[in-house]
Amino acid sequence: MSSKAQNYSIDMVHGPLLKNIFIFSVPLMFTNFLQILFNAADTVVVGKFAGEAALAAVGATGSIVFLITAMFNGLSMGTNVIVARLIGLKDPERIEKAVHTSLCMGLVGGVFLTLFGLLFSGNLLSMISTPSDIIDLSKLYMRIYFGGSIFLLVYNFGASILRAKGDTKRPLYFLMISGVLNVVLNLFFVVVLKMSVAGVAIATVISQGVSAVLVCDALIKDTDETRLQINKLKIDMPTMIEVIRIGLPAGIQGMVFSLSNVVIQSSINSFDSSTIVAANSAASNIENFVYIGTMAFTQATVTFTSQNLGAGKLDSIAKIMWITLGLTAASAAFMGIFVCVFGNVFLGFYTNEAAVIQTGMIRLKYVALWLVLNGTFDVFVASMRGMGYSTLPTVLMLFGICGIRLMWIWTVFPQVGTLESIYVCFPISWSITLVIQGILWIWVHRHMLKTHTVKKEAMA
Repeated sequence: MSSKAQNYSIDMVHGPLLKNIFIFSVPLMFTNFLQILFNAADTVVVGKFAGEAALAAVGATGSIVFLITAMFNGLSMGTNVIVARLIGLKDPERIEKAVHTSLCMGLVGGVFLTLFGLLFSGNLLSMISTPSDIIDLSKLYMRIYFGGSIFLLVYNFGASILRAKGDTKRPLYFLMISGVLNVVLNLFFVVVLKMSVAGVAIATVISQGVSAVLVCDALIKDTDETRLQINKLKIDMPTMIEVIRIGLPAGIQGMVFSLSNVVIQSSINSFDSSTIVAANSAASNIENFVYIGTMAFTQATVTFTSQNLGAGKLDSIAKIMWITLGLTAASAAFMGIFVCVFGNVFLGFYTNEAAVIQTGMIRLKYVALWLVLNGTFDVFVASMRGMGYSTLPTVLMLFGICGIRLMWIWTVFPQVGTLESIYVCFPISWSITLVIQGILWIWVHRHMLKTHTVKKEAMA
């Protein structure tokens, strides 16, 4: 590996785990913070300069956009696990195949998402009872957004490859560049050109295109086994199957998880109030900031676990989990309390309407404050995926999160009919899932140790 590559990479197998996890995670936290901040710029700009209807229109698309993109986000996680494990195994030929196969999957997936989004955006928005006064604006936003799907997926798969070798710095730099561009273009298109939701959507597509170009350029210039060579872009079937085996359950989980959120969004839309939709959108954006540490530490859990498993350092896997679990719980608890205490101030960045701020505080108290439960079981799931166990945690996640939420929305909410009765299903489903995933992790960890012991004795 070249010295240049080494400067960006982290040795996840040797050295102090806590220190290396911090070195890996801190750039990721900044990346997540900036990504959420720049994404929030869409809602802030339209809320402040285009009005409540535009804010509600952009917010109403969030659950559907995540639903449609979730499958491919899961597959990019599969790329991260496979490439990290192969780096631990020191298998350059298979690393090369994994890199080029993954980027091809991103290109093909981007074309699919573009066509799907253009054809079915209107139908999906109608299915979740999007208020009639904002549905046309929401449809316009979604169609433009999905026009840039190729850029989004190429960046996600490329960034997963970089992070698999411990390079979390360059994805941060790329995001800073594209994010600043996104904010500038948001202001130009919305404030100067008065383009409302179309302006923020176009700005997003352009900035995603820049980030995709930057991540591809970095991979082309790298001189280690993860180097991208355009003439070698093709799908290796065994590698693709392995990426799908790990990533597909995560993708399905994301889709079904999103489906439950779409049902929740539909219940929120049933109040037929743009004030409630706008408040929910603003509060949801603020919740993302609570999740910054969780996203970074769960990514560290997956990547460190995968590399140590590939290198045969089985004794490190439990240590990695406990370290990231403690860091995740601490960060989510602190941020949850912080955004609730200063919720009125933060909501004020999104809207000038007092009613929207007051309604947004309801979600923050019932959801953001309890995100620590979500973050904790996410670490258990990330650890199991890093060990190669992806399907069973997904099945139990679907029951614990989606099943309980759907049952709640279909049974309790119609009887009570309040906004609070929708939001309370979040902490309830998280609590049950936390217990289930914790028990499963103990079983998976023991099974993994037993399996590798048997293999080692058979080879002796």
